[in-house]
Amino acid sequence: MSIQQQLSQWMETFGVTISPQHPLIATTLMVGLIVLAWLSNLVTKALFQRIAQRLMKPLLGRWLDGLERHRLFDKLARLVPITLLSWGTPLLLAPWPKLLAVIDEGLQIWLIAMFVSLVYAVIDSIYDAALKHPMSRRLPLQSMSQLLKLFLALVAMILIVSVLLHRSPTYLLSGLGVATGLLLLVFRDTILGFVAGIQLSINRMVSPGDWIQMDSFGADGEVLEVTLTTVKVQNWDKTITMIPAYALVSNAFRNWRGMSESGGRRIKRAVYLDQHSIRFVDSDLLTQLQRINLLKVYLQRKLPELAEANAKVADFEHLVNGRRITNVGCLRAYLVAYLQQSSKVRQDLTLLVRQLAPSEHGVPLEVYCFCNDTRWVEYEALQSDLFDHLLAILPQFDLRAMQLPTGADLRALNLRGSGE
Repeated sequence: MSIQQQLSQWMETFGVTISPQHPLIATTLMVGLIVLAWLSNLVTKALFQRIAQRLMKPLLGRWLDGLERHRLFDKLARLVPITLLSWGTPLLLAPWPKLLAVIDEGLQIWLIAMFVSLVYAVIDSIYDAALKHPMSRRLPLQSMSQLLKLFLALVAMILIVSVLLHRSPTYLLSGLGVATGLLLLVFRDTILGFVAGIQLSINRMVSPGDWIQMDSFGADGEVLEVTLTTVKVQNWDKTITMIPAYALVSNAFRNWRGMSESGGRRIKRAVYLDQHSIRFVDSDLLTQLQRINLLKVYLQRKLPELAEANAKVADFEHLVNGRRITNVGCLRAYLVAYLQQSSKVRQDLTLLVRQLAPSEHGVPLEVYCFCNDTRWVEYEALQSDLFDHLLAILPQFDLRAMQLPTGADLRALNLRGSGE
């Protein structure tokens, strides 16, 4: 005897005569099944929560917070009432095949949606837990999670459409080839961004936390997010720039990640010297330079070397004959010694003071070294202190910095001319 007949006979005991195929029978049975499914959801949810807190917390640790934040156990518990309804509906609605077909389609779509939601919660939980690991900056986690979600959404969409059309999913996949050309035309920018986002992620061209500079988009700051279609950059003035992913693949940009990972930030700046102030070191200037502590080692090594080389030179009194030290050469030696004794300069990376090609602006004396602190404020402070000191000691070497005449210079010339 079916459940419908049993319910009909039971209602007859109360004086209600009704056919087993009556809609009231179906409604009563479905309401009872829905109430049972609702109660099973509450019980299962409470059971999962207790298991998670007592048994799984010592095992999962930091993962449990992400699972609870994304309501993984709630979504897992919802599979129980769906399964119960899918099992009970064919038994209760067998006499009404049309109604059973509609409800069965709805349950299948609901089951697909709940399964995708459950997998989304797992992906989000793994993503949150992975962000706490130091290696998270080197991996395109957000792009990977979005790619997985997009793939699941496409699969779910195909399954839902196949359920509604009563067709196999392979039938729908074969029909996608016809619409490929139209999709490429309509969603060209989206597809370009999607492909570029995958390329950025696989090649690790940009990662969250990187400092990138892209002048064409006015971007100069830290990367906050790398998605499949856009890259979000917070500039140093706290403004936000959104860059399309395909722009980073097709255009040039600068990524300062290598500088940050090396632990050294380059200082490469020159001071222009007046060419007329460069000369050989005479006895008076030599006496003054020998009092500089950082130059003593250089002079103690250099002077005997020059004396030995000049011992056989005829007419050494002429300045052109023989080898002599210059004030700019002593300045270079002093700056190298100054940088080598600094605790804020990386000694294991390139360190040099060189003279570049002279120009109409003077002789460039370039300092090339690396600061051991990549933070902007500390880096600029060291660079400023270094060149403050360099500009201040030029008169000690009888050198002058080169600069174009200012209004004060021209005014002084006019006053001098009028006084004469």
